[in-house]
Amino acid sequence: MKHRLLYIPIVFLLSLSFVDCAKKGSPTGGPRDTIAPIIVRSNPENYSTNFKGNEIEIRFNEYIKLKDVNKELIISPPMSYAPIISPLSTSKSLIIKIQDTLKPNTTYSFNFGNSIVDNNEENALEYFKYVFSTGSYIDSLKLKGKVKDAKLLTPEIPTTVMLYEVDETFSDSIIYSKKPTYITVTKDSTGTFEFTNLREGKYLLTALKEKNNDYIFQPANDKIGFVNEVISIPTDTTYTLTLFKETPNYKFVRPTQIGKNHIVFGYQGRTNNLKIDVLSNVPQDFEAISFKDEVKDSIHYWFKPALTLDSLVFSVTNNKIIDTTTLRMRELYKDSLRISASQSGTIVLKDTFKLRANTPLVAIDTSKFEIRDKDSTLIRPTVNLNKNRNYAEVFFPKMEAQNYNIKLLPGALTDFFEHANDTLFYNLKTKNASDYGSLSLRLENVKSYPLIIQLVDKKFNVVAQHYLTEKNTVLFSEISPDTYYIRIVFDDNQNQRWDTGSFLNRLQPEKIIYYPKQLEIRANWSLNETFILK
Repeated sequence: MKHRLLYIPIVFLLSLSFVDCAKKGSPTGGPRDTIAPIIVRSNPENYSTNFKGNEIEIRFNEYIKLKDVNKELIISPPMSYAPIISPLSTSKSLIIKIQDTLKPNTTYSFNFGNSIVDNNEENALEYFKYVFSTGSYIDSLKLKGKVKDAKLLTPEIPTTVMLYEVDETFSDSIIYSKKPTYITVTKDSTGTFEFTNLREGKYLLTALKEKNNDYIFQPANDKIGFVNEVISIPTDTTYTLTLFKETPNYKFVRPTQIGKNHIVFGYQGRTNNLKIDVLSNVPQDFEAISFKDEVKDSIHYWFKPALTLDSLVFSVTNNKIIDTTTLRMRELYKDSLRISASQSGTIVLKDTFKLRANTPLVAIDTSKFEIRDKDSTLIRPTVNLNKNRNYAEVFFPKMEAQNYNIKLLPGALTDFFEHANDTLFYNLKTKNASDYGSLSLRLENVKSYPLIIQLVDKKFNVVAQHYLTEKNTVLFSEISPDTYYIRIVFDDNQNQRWDTGSFLNRLQPEKIIYYPKQLEIRANWSLNETFILK
């Protein structure tokens, strides 16, 4: 009995030791779910033939929801009336209610992209595709290709790629009014695309980077790419389409009066010396002057003296196109002369200092321009008046690490209304040459000239360019430290600018290629590169 009593405290102590070993904490809930939803069954089954109904149910093993389904879902061929897709919140079933009349003997594909996700962790069922046919078989042909951008290093994503069936009803204008027979989208910045479940036949292959996402080409807003020839499916050919923005045909836009003596005439497309003539009866001393806006497609038209007429009638001529327009006049304030500088602070040694005016400049007096450096040494500039753009160009020799004080005495600039400037002051400074970098570029294996060699920044804005008519080394100097791209434009028509294409004329844009790597320009560093063209 005594021995048994001795075991009791020992057992008690052992039990306490087990209690102390237990760790306190919250339940972890197990490992994170990383598995996408799994389809349990579909009604009708995926890849069904002889489809007759208007509702499809797809059941999953867990609760799902739809994420950005309006952006992700691609239905091919596109439907005139979009189907109703549910759930709106969460469910184990995805329901497709078809609102459109289905075409006979046609294979339909619903590609959900990454829009189907589970309710908890949003694991996506990637690029799930539901396919059915209203006929007795599923079309199974494929077409692959690539989309690139005429001016950008990589195409914008996603880009819509489209096939139009070429049959007895086909015409080139179909892309402006009707949806295509098949559609797909580029998946990533490589621009690659693939059509599946295609029917044998002849097709027009196009690509659109759209603004409205309606599969209709709208030249004012959309970029287009196309293959010139009609393609036949089946084919093993891989096609490349180049996206570009068309220059619209010339179109006159009604004028707007924005000042007592100031009218703006807008237009679309390219113009050659747009001519504006007043047809109304005006005083004998009536005068007019005009210049092109630097940014917008518009002409600034200035006149004097101010008129008391209720309206003015104008003719606007561009080549052989003549438009007549009537403008109702308003009582507005007269503009007074204002001058602004194109640069402030730092100016690059090779740059020209420009002065812009809000009213037309007609005369300059170079003797009333004074430029002094930090030692107060007087520098006499050369000043030119650019009447086409309405600014004064001030040329003067500039030195490194120097400060310049620019003074315009009254009467240095005179405008169309005989108003002159008051005294104006501007301060500029230059950096050391060592604060900039340079790039020397040598081209090899050039098949034809001329070429436009452009240095562009990370946003593809042109920083500097050279026009090359023969083999030569191109030097970009005084470049601010940053990263840049080199862009080569093949100027086939020798007009010293890049020309876009035209779908209706089956004209591709002038070819552009990029140097294969981004270039880092560093201060006080000269970079030498060789570009072997392919």
